[in-house]
Amino acid sequence: MSKGLRIAVAGLGTVGGGVASVLLTRGKELEQRAGRALELVGVSARDKKKRRAANVANIAWETDATALVNADADVIVELIGGEEGTAYDLVKSALAAKKHVVTANKALLAYHGAELAALAEENGVALKFEAAAAGGIPIVKALRESLIAYGIDSVRGILNGTCNYILTQMEATGQSFADVLKDAQRLGYAEADPTLDVGGGDTAHKLAVLSALAFGATPNLKSMKIEG
Repeated sequence: MSKGLRIAVAGLGTVGGGVASVLLTRGKELEQRAGRALELVGVSARDKKKRRAANVANIAWETDATALVNADADVIVELIGGEEGTAYDLVKSALAAKKHVVTANKALLAYHGAELAALAEENGVALKFEAAAAGGIPIVKALRESLIAYGIDSVRGILNGTCNYILTQMEATGQSFADVLKDAQRLGYAEADPTLDVGGGDTAHKLAVLSALAFGATPNLKSMKIEG
């Protein structure tokens, strides 16, 4: 059995809380599947008193996410979101400190992916982001490895889960966009403010990430036509 992997998670929302919960409750299963123990050693979120999916009472807590760089962790999992601010500072600091980083932050990667990838390579650590685009299928791994020798002409798809649900329901039921959006919000598939999802921003971020992998060039989002 390989040496254990110490993990710190920044951001304890739906995704971050879920990651922490899996690490805490399915440790033995993960160890068998990964071939090494995965230990949650640190977490960060703004409100320590908030009820969460994971019981992190016995885990080292940092209110300032960037302080996780100083934790005794091999891997920093960034699930804060946003292309600037704390998320960017944490990922950049972690890579510079020779810690591996896992992130689902497509906005961060869309704007700073090339810079962060170069920093990871410079410090001999991994920057992993499979969950940043089409999280349910291993498209990042496929583009990075399995399809590396193939010529790729285009990247197409419905890259936003909220839009996928809305379009599917509109086609199946004949309901209006507004009605299906309300249902999606009620079911938790859409945010209270769905602008990023239905306005095209989330899709643009994901497309930028996939384009960088497929074609070796990141589109300039400021020059991209984004339409909801």
